[in-house]
Amino acid sequence: MSEEIIRIAAKGDGLTESGRHVAGTVPGDRVEADGTILPGPHHVGPPCRHFPQCGGCQLQMADDAALTRFVGERVAFAADSQGLTPETLAPPHLSPSRTRRRATLHAQRAGKKILIGFREGGSHRLIDMAECHILAPELLALVAPLRSLLGQWPGTLAADIQLTRVDQGVAMEIKGISAENLAQTEGLLDFARAQSLARLSIDEGFGPEPVWEPEPATVTLGGTPVAFPHGAFLQPTEDGEAALLAAAKEWCGDARFIADLFAGLGTFAFALAGPAKVLAAEADRAAHLACQSAARQAGKPVHALHRDLFRDPLTAAEISKFDCVLLDPPRAGARNQVDEIAQSTVSRIVYISCNPQSWARDARRLAEGGFRLKELRPVGQFRWSTHVELASLLVRD
Repeated sequence: MSEEIIRIAAKGDGLTESGRHVAGTVPGDRVEADGTILPGPHHVGPPCRHFPQCGGCQLQMADDAALTRFVGERVAFAADSQGLTPETLAPPHLSPSRTRRRATLHAQRAGKKILIGFREGGSHRLIDMAECHILAPELLALVAPLRSLLGQWPGTLAADIQLTRVDQGVAMEIKGISAENLAQTEGLLDFARAQSLARLSIDEGFGPEPVWEPEPATVTLGGTPVAFPHGAFLQPTEDGEAALLAAAKEWCGDARFIADLFAGLGTFAFALAGPAKVLAAEADRAAHLACQSAARQAGKPVHALHRDLFRDPLTAAEISKFDCVLLDPPRAGARNQVDEIAQSTVSRIVYISCNPQSWARDARRLAEGGFRLKELRPVGQFRWSTHVELASLLVRD
């Protein structure tokens, strides 16, 4: 007797009504007793030859309707698990393919061949990338030249390559190689020049050092160029960033004083500043200094504060000075900071999250402090992935 797949579970497996998990299925598929999958109307052929081996994607067998439903359900189920019901649950936003502007690839030598790509899911085995439907074309175009460059390094090779699209092009950081002689140094410079890189940095184990950077690498946030430190966080797609910014601008509204907590380089702070005054609190020193310098140079009403909000959260008294609080914490959430917010007198919170589970736990604590979940917007920036983000508005009267 066959069973129908009713939804996609959190880790990407299809789920039947009886609770059976079946990999590689989507809602509408049917599964026979022997495990045979009968594709339904939302089951499509994967666009990439590397699926499902490549760990970069888990859901390429799902059409846009199934992907959108999955993103929405992940967020809605997380809220429901904590007894939260949004007054408005917006339709999910799904970023297009080939728009990922940052990624970390891996490289290794296999005989005379250099392999570059993502790893298999749950494995150290490397998939040699011949195509990719999530990376921005500028990033993918660097894979073949990278093979030639890394082929110049003799012996065992195990390198990590971080790629980020910035204002000047692509910033690349390679960890796991070092230039031992003049020929290798010149090879790095020739490669950076030929590929028109914005920056090429090498990390020999003591932190990345630029070997090529014709002009300082920047990212423009809210119309403000901000220096881009090594390893700094950016939203994975400009499309997804725009969706999150739209929510933040709408919900912060006419607030005159805004606290942007876990501000990073100032993704939200610069977009919200003027006429509003924004406090941008961030623990990472390099990101804090970049935000601070950009605000001064642009004359933006952004006050950058260097502060570890996990160990030293803004107090309830400090929070009460603001009309609105925006927070975008790491995946673990912001329990200590949320507890202080709950005890403050602030009445409006915009909470951006890359982890629906930790967000739901924090939102529950805010609900216990008198907030209600006014609106929830699911965002799928990591297309074909089980990674889901969201924007939420919590208010109290």
